[in-house]
Amino acid sequence: MSKKAVEKKIMVFGTFDGIHKGHLNFFKQARRLAPNPYLIVSIARDKNVWKIKGKYPRKNEAERVVLAGKGNLVDKAVLGGVKNHIPHIVKEKPGIIALGYDQEAYIKNLKKELKSKGIRVKIVRLKPYKEKIYKNHLLKK
Repeated sequence: MSKKAVEKKIMVFGTFDGIHKGHLNFFKQARRLAPNPYLIVSIARDKNVWKIKGKYPRKNEAERVVLAGKGNLVDKAVLGGVKNHIPHIVKEKPGIIALGYDQEAYIKNLKKELKSKGIRVKIVRLKPYKEKIYKNHLLKK
């Protein structure tokens, strides 16, 4: 009788306003962080995209959750928090958080905040994939 290998939860964050090759590479890099990955994609709320980027995404948050969850690289897509980004991370209990090369928002005390909630997490910064090409604001031009 063989036991199924324990899956390692990996969580990534982003707007994901249309999935392009840069996002697919991001998901693949995140999945390579563990032998039996379970990738959870946290989709930024429309309000928070406005706060961070100064504009709303083309697709609304519900559409972006569906879009991100469609491929075979993502095991689960969830909406991020509106006012507090910590509770939805605590709920998912990731072992690894993989950040994009350019992600700056909400990460300053992330490890410490999660540890105070009983979540011990490894935080990894992923590498860019042709960042001069695969950035949504460049692709829209």
